[in-house]
Amino acid sequence: MKLIIKNANILGAEGELELKTIVVGDGVIESISNPGVNDALEGADTKVIDAGGKLVAPGFIDMHVHLREPGFEYKETIETGARSAAKGGFTTIACMPNTRPVTDNPDTVKLVLDRAKEADLVNVLPYAAITKSELGRELTDFVALKESGAIGFTDDGVGVQSAQMMKDAMKWAAELGMPVIAHCEDNTLVEGAPVAEGEFAKKHGLKGIPNESEAIHVGRDILLAEATGVHYHVCHVSTEQSIRLIRQAKEIGIKVTSEVCPHHLILSEEDIPGLDANWKMNPPLRSRRDVEACIQAVEDGTIDIIVTDHAPHSEEEKAKGMQLAPFGIVGFETAFPLLYTKFVATGKWTLAKLIQRMTSDPARVFGLKAGKLEPGAPADLTIVDLEAERAVDPSTFASKGRNTPFTDWKLQGWPVATIVSGKVVWSE
Repeated sequence: MKLIIKNANILGAEGELELKTIVVGDGVIESISNPGVNDALEGADTKVIDAGGKLVAPGFIDMHVHLREPGFEYKETIETGARSAAKGGFTTIACMPNTRPVTDNPDTVKLVLDRAKEADLVNVLPYAAITKSELGRELTDFVALKESGAIGFTDDGVGVQSAQMMKDAMKWAAELGMPVIAHCEDNTLVEGAPVAEGEFAKKHGLKGIPNESEAIHVGRDILLAEATGVHYHVCHVSTEQSIRLIRQAKEIGIKVTSEVCPHHLILSEEDIPGLDANWKMNPPLRSRRDVEACIQAVEDGTIDIIVTDHAPHSEEEKAKGMQLAPFGIVGFETAFPLLYTKFVATGKWTLAKLIQRMTSDPARVFGLKAGKLEPGAPADLTIVDLEAERAVDPSTFASKGRNTPFTDWKLQGWPVATIVSGKVVWSE
């Protein structure tokens, strides 16, 4: 059966919106034509969606998410996470290995892929751990993990503390043509600190996480990446210092890429209303100066992609307060409306820039056959109502997680349908 999407507003070559008809067959885009050209194709063996002039974009790609399964199914499962991703307009997501057991062996990689296949919602790409159990003591079997379907190596959730361990990992990954994705954090500077070093920490008598805890690892790893030739990708960049190092590394040709989360582009420590752990994330919310540096880095390409770092936790865990609650917030279902409202609706960014950072750029960085809206490309599509405006209501989330600092924020530009391989996997 063919799928025909009529009255689809798509981004043209110059970033302008053009009304088109998209024809999908066998999971790929067959044609994109002017309205009316393919009317003759409509019949009993076709499904027709009238987009009504809404935006149709390549499906969003999120290269940093936590699906919690195996081991933490009370927080999220692969199925609930995939459904939440679909509701947010994402068609491809890459999940981190800090599960229990850690995704550090082929059997666990296979479990993740099998559960994703059973859910049959979005494309799920598993990362594997750099070190066994993410303890930083012994490297995993990179060859076996690559063969089992892992797309890269990361100990996300903790930084690899040993420079020798990281260098050995980078050498091995480079030989296999695989990326190393780094959570950058020097543990000696952060232990027991729940928020950034700054005015909020001082006001509430809390130990603070300093900017250099992130930047020290970024600088170290850039030098190791230069020595090994690996593709080095920096997770959830949040500091001005890290950005300065990444920018310099790119200028001299080191193979480094990086990502940022919506919350680090929109919120600073000045916005935290009190000791509510829904505002506790790692990296923490930092200064307004750091936020501005992150925005500038997205604009000039120093930061390549935008990710959510979707990190669901139970309400009971988050109720433990700022000091004791786990780090992390959910992100799938608010990411695009937040960014559209903050940057596109205000005229700061073009719509094309935002779509690029969420689709074609992550596909480019990680070598994925996705992120394009053209004949022959996978029919992974998102339909967005750019005019729709409503408040964030966590009770409506498809995710098990409700932990967000954006409750009741009025946002514009909400996804209304998500299509993966030509199949509608979510629709409002």
